[in-house]
Amino acid sequence: MGKIISVVNQKGGVGKTTTAVNLGSYLAYLGKEVLLVDIDPQANATSGLGIDHQKLPHGIYEAIIGQKPIYHVIKHTLQDKYSVAPSTISLAGAGIELVGMEDREFRLAKVLSDVKNEYDYIIVDGPPSLGLLTVNSLCAADQVLIPIQSEYYALEGLGQLLETISLVQNNLKPELGILGAVITMFDKRNKLSDSVMRELYQYFPNRVFRSVIPRSVRLAEAPSYGRSILHYDPKSKGGRAYEKLARELIGLE
Repeated sequence: MGKIISVVNQKGGVGKTTTAVNLGSYLAYLGKEVLLVDIDPQANATSGLGIDHQKLPHGIYEAIIGQKPIYHVIKHTLQDKYSVAPSTISLAGAGIELVGMEDREFRLAKVLSDVKNEYDYIIVDGPPSLGLLTVNSLCAADQVLIPIQSEYYALEGLGQLLETISLVQNNLKPELGILGAVITMFDKRNKLSDSVMRELYQYFPNRVFRSVIPRSVRLAEAPSYGRSILHYDPKSKGGRAYEKLARELIGLE
């Protein structure tokens, strides 16, 4: 049975989607069958894999509300063993529509249960918020991966995120685990980056990945070409860092 990992942080610009897309790409490169689920209405993960979300007739929204089975939503990417359940503009109103639905927190979990056995990893890229879509991503997940930008303000909202995860554990899904935190946009020339890293170890003792993602122009460029860093510049610092992260994650099994 596959493992579902939700990549979560309510703060934007911390490398959440970059981590979801590239981690998934390297897991597939290492031989794992991977599904990336894009439940962010901005659809950055979808477009980052070369799929024009504006031209899609349907996406993960239709699966969540029960209009389409997820099998009709999933698209193959250009990479072998790597598929995506794309986001579309329709997802923008899903947070409001979900409010009146039965089992509203578990809509995504129900959808993914139909395909969980077909993948080694299902990676969920949620929106930069703590709304119902994010709660759905937590309730669907086995574990949570938290990307943290190595800047002071990135730590300010971490307590709120951990409180939300705790509420989900206490009230909706007791078995939800925290896989760990991964440090992104790290600049070794910046002393602040080191202090952020030390503080992170207080939040997550023994749960901070050794693989650190550097600040990288090549990582920022890759989505504009509709490619993961694996297919844009695998020898770059960012490419090597995400390969190391994927290998480290597999080693946790």
